[in-house]
Amino acid sequence: MTQVRNRRPTSPRQAAACCRPIDDRLDPELFKALSDPTRVLLLACLAKCGRPSTVSEVAECCAVDLSVVSRHLAQLADAGVLDARKEGRTVWYRVRYEEISQRLRALADAIEACAPLPARRPAGGTGCCLKTR
Repeated sequence: MTQVRNRRPTSPRQAAACCRPIDDRLDPELFKALSDPTRVLLLACLAKCGRPSTVSEVAECCAVDLSVVSRHLAQLADAGVLDARKEGRTVWYRVRYEEISQRLRALADAIEACAPLPARRPAGGTGCCLKTR
């Protein structure tokens, strides 16, 4: 019978070599896009609205200049949080609900898999630092 043992790394260097699934999930562009309070406010506005909206519509959510809102929305789109669809001179932004939810769930699962408490690892999961003997 295969026995699974938890072998925790003894140093950050060992952990860096061991916990690769989390490395793939920690997307700096996503965190950079979500690190600005105005971008978070604009994302929340779009998410609650539930439909594609123009830059000028979204700009009504906050007291920031239209050009700044446009740049913020473009950065969210570059990070994969929003879809941008251009029609003539108008850009419509839409939240990528399913994609962003999947990315955040995958990150949460990767963090949980590295937790030192066995009860926190998914049942039957391999975890990031488990070895099979």
